[in-house]
Amino acid sequence: MLEAVTVWYDSGCPLCRREIALMRRLDRRGRITFVDAVGPDAASPIDRAEILARFHPREGDRLLSGAEAFAAMWRAIPLLRPLGILAGWRPLIPAFEWAYRRFLRIRPLLQKLLS
Repeated sequence: MLEAVTVWYDSGCPLCRREIALMRRLDRRGRITFVDAVGPDAASPIDRAEILARFHPREGDRLLSGAEAFAAMWRAIPLLRPLGILAGWRPLIPAFEWAYRRFLRIRPLLQKLLS
């Protein structure tokens, strides 16, 4: 059985809004709870600045970050599950984390392009 997944996202980020909209469309079984981390009622398990700086979901009772976080979200969506299993495979996690860190460097540029 798949663990419940809660995803905190930045609704002030145009890139984040687009990605979450896509994930919501793909999550036809409603396995993911999406929480707007900048909303007034957004209770998060860690500091809000940290939640906004890096992608954080909770899978079951584990709080994840970065590439492992995306892997958890993808595993919850049947269409993306194979990618999520691959991204969560211990030998590949460093490669996915490396790619995620590179993405974080260009994220501000992408946000400007989409706003």
